[in-house]
Amino acid sequence: MSAGFRRAKIVSTIGPGTRKPDVFRGLVEAGTDAVRINFAHTSQADAAETVELVAETARETGRPIATIGDLGGPKIRVGDLPETTLEIAPQDTYWFVPEGEDPPDACDVEHLIPTTYPQLADEVEPGNRILLDDGHFEFVVENGDTKERWVAAKAYSSGTLKSQKGINLPGVRVGAPPLTDKDRDDIAWANEHHLDYLALSFVRQLSDLETARGVMDKGSLLIAKIEKSQALNAMADILPESDGVMVARGDLGVELPYEEVPMIQKRIIRLAQERARPVITATQMLESMIDSPRPTRAEVSDVANALLDGTDAVMLSAETAIGDYPIEAVKTMDRVIRRIEHERIGRTGRAGKQIRGHSQIQQTTSGAIAAASMQAVDRLDSPFIVTFTRSGYTARIVSAQRPAVPIMGITDQWRTFNQMALVWGVQPVLFRGDPNYKSMLERAREAALELGLGETGQRFVVTAGVPFHVPGTTNMMRVEEL
Repeated sequence: MSAGFRRAKIVSTIGPGTRKPDVFRGLVEAGTDAVRINFAHTSQADAAETVELVAETARETGRPIATIGDLGGPKIRVGDLPETTLEIAPQDTYWFVPEGEDPPDACDVEHLIPTTYPQLADEVEPGNRILLDDGHFEFVVENGDTKERWVAAKAYSSGTLKSQKGINLPGVRVGAPPLTDKDRDDIAWANEHHLDYLALSFVRQLSDLETARGVMDKGSLLIAKIEKSQALNAMADILPESDGVMVARGDLGVELPYEEVPMIQKRIIRLAQERARPVITATQMLESMIDSPRPTRAEVSDVANALLDGTDAVMLSAETAIGDYPIEAVKTMDRVIRRIEHERIGRTGRAGKQIRGHSQIQQTTSGAIAAASMQAVDRLDSPFIVTFTRSGYTARIVSAQRPAVPIMGITDQWRTFNQMALVWGVQPVLFRGDPNYKSMLERAREAALELGLGETGQRFVVTAGVPFHVPGTTNMMRVEEL
């Protein structure tokens, strides 16, 4: 097996500091497998520049690079404060008023907090908490006037509040639509530029995914960001209809007690693996590396634990978007991943916990073929597995088994080639020509030798769906010789 093969993938958020050809190339060479375009903070002009960088770097390096468009979603925010900042004093009462509307007579400018969500007064009740700026400020609702649409709330924190900070309403069922007008505009742009994935923020229920799919390019895959308590209660409905999930620990840690987040992370990763859905663990993974060339020991342990939980990918946010040490952050991720994988695979010869035999995905024909391929690999001591796939489904379902050997995902679809860059353990290989078994098998043999995955004479396992042009029909397994 190639000593350079790494199974878990790295997602880097692209921002002003990394939207430069030399820096971006450095990110990819350091180990970035997928790039995230955060539409909440990125203009479409800047996003176009990123997409161009991806295409240029992919051509130069020959590497697949997945593109992820992260939609801003119906984020409720503090509006533009009258004085730019506002000093919050504990026990004082503040008025939350929709931007552009008149505050009540009792409210002075020192106690006015404009909001971007006019329906706030309709949805909160006395006793509800209002959290601002990722929970740094806490207020408790005293009363409100739905006719005038303002809310009075007492402060239980102190500090300087700035404009445009996020507002969270723990336990409140927010009625905002799943897509804002800006989201729809960003989706139209993403469709035009053929982004590989779209990440839907603040998913609450199955219908949110259906709304997004209704306006998405059919070739793009949909990632459900799990950051609301409602989503956790609807996981059984959300997972089957998503193409992947993200453990968005930022808002999740504000919506729920922070001590609950580690176990929730483990649960989401386990459920996603059972469903053969790639999962990304995100938020503050190497936060200190925004302005430091070295991570804290706690951050390294956090990344390691996500990998031990079984995550497909780990994500860098501000570390690579605006940080001073973006390439060092990717290299740190790469080092931690390799060390953990050496411990779990290099020494034991196994990738770790296998997918549970009674999960729904295992009870399908595809699941049975994938499980059988694991048995064949063990008995034949095969150095790698080959999947012939058009949509990427075969590669994802084999990946969910967490085999100890690399998975070569061979496809004739350019977008699938890039999408597989996000999937655990998969080495994407692009095939050009008539997609028949004989031709693709020959390409598999060539790629295996080029990549150093095996030696002549070794046997390897092939899984595929027949006929090739029908997605989601993994129904064949064969043993071939290199």
